[in-house]
Amino acid sequence: MIPLSYYVAVATILFVIGLVGVLIRRNFIIIFMSIEIMLNAANINLVAFASYFDALDGQIAAIFVIAIAAGEAAIGLAIIIVVFRRKIATNVDQLNLLKW
Repeated sequence: MIPLSYYVAVATILFVIGLVGVLIRRNFIIIFMSIEIMLNAANINLVAFASYFDALDGQIAAIFVIAIAAGEAAIGLAIIIVVFRRKIATNVDQLNLLKW
């Protein structure tokens, strides 16, 4: 059996990669994918700890996180498509729709 620390290490690496992608990159799509990577890292931790403690709570929570991520993906992609249609901007810094 794989030790729990390996799962936590992989999830931490994935979370840091996602966090760096959100903080460093300015492209909509890259930021969106980085957030999804961070959610997958959280799912790995939830399932690993649920398996380690022989509980189903973590797996149920992971299913809810996957469902929320699917909704986020649909809404996020819809917003990105609208932004691309109205204003040709792939950079977050160029987006100033809420400014007057």
